[in-house]
Amino acid sequence: MRNIDLPGGEQVPCLGQGTWMIGERKDRRDAEMAALRAGVDLGMTLIDTAEMYGEGASETLVGEAIAGRRDEVFLVSKAYPQNASRARLPRSCEASLKRLGTDRLDLYLLHWRGSVPLKETIEAMQALQRGGKIRHWGVSNLDTDDMEELVAAGGSSCATDQVLYNLTRRGPEHDLLPWLHDHGMTVMAYSPVEQGRLPGNHRLQSLASDLGVTPAKLALAWVLRQPGLIAIPKTATVEHVRENRAAADIALDADILAQLDVAFPLPRGRRPLEML
Repeated sequence: MRNIDLPGGEQVPCLGQGTWMIGERKDRRDAEMAALRAGVDLGMTLIDTAEMYGEGASETLVGEAIAGRRDEVFLVSKAYPQNASRARLPRSCEASLKRLGTDRLDLYLLHWRGSVPLKETIEAMQALQRGGKIRHWGVSNLDTDDMEELVAAGGSSCATDQVLYNLTRRGPEHDLLPWLHDHGMTVMAYSPVEQGRLPGNHRLQSLASDLGVTPAKLALAWVLRQPGLIAIPKTATVEHVRENRAAADIALDADILAQLDVAFPLPRGRRPLEML
């Protein structure tokens, strides 16, 4: 699997595992933990979660799934915007660490922008870094103007911006993705198959059939074509995680990319960043 360089040179896999809406149902718990463990076995060692997901239920499940294998995993979590202050971010981080059963996060993100000034959030993140609680910090759901403000406020060490990006959400290609690339920051794409809706698209089904792959694999391979991008599809079953992993090995030629551009055209002009 191809690796992506974080600022500073550390490498992570281009394909990770998302956990939104995982850990919230007891009847699915065993299957979800098996999927996460299978993903790690297959090299999808970046796992993304958040304190918001099931109000900590996702973090708890991830912690159980990686027990005994913590050092194999690049662990990402996110803080509510109202918790991103100097006073509250350390408490949120400690609560996430406890649920995850670890002493540090590899990457800690501001989940979306709220009322706390970005400068204060940056300072709180940097304090957690100095204390060894987190190794890298970043943001999520911030648009280009927000990122410019972040850097102006002292946030040039931001490692990534996690955003909604897939065949039906191509707006970031206009300016946000180029901006992040120019500033040496990685992109993390959540919902790369639009929460499972994209595989039902008839145009995508037809193109995938011609290639002999599933629509989900084609949609994910399209997202992964971007340089400096990490995709984090949700993984709830072992079968699903294996399908995701296979997508990382699909190379799309110019002809299929052109056909996908026709089926899922880039918006004519810039659009505000979408989020789910």
